[in-house]
Amino acid sequence: MRNLKRVLLGIFILLLVLAILAFVLENQQSVSLLFLGWAGPQMPVALVMVITLLIGMVIGPLLSWFVARTFGASRKRLV
Repeated sequence: MRNLKRVLLGIFILLLVLAILAFVLENQQSVSLLFLGWAGPQMPVALVMVITLLIGMVIGPLLSWFVARTFGASRKRLV
């Protein structure tokens, strides 16, 4: 049973890597983003998506931590 779980996990990771590789290879067109008058450099679409994902993965937990800290401090004052 343990070996079956390892094999299934290995297959899942392999399929995930293949899907990411296909996404990167299919999105090689260069784009330049324009935001509030600021034009970014020309980058492949896949790189823009990966950078956006990484920024979201950093901002999400930071906002969650900030909100929890803010409401935790206000809750302590009420008690």
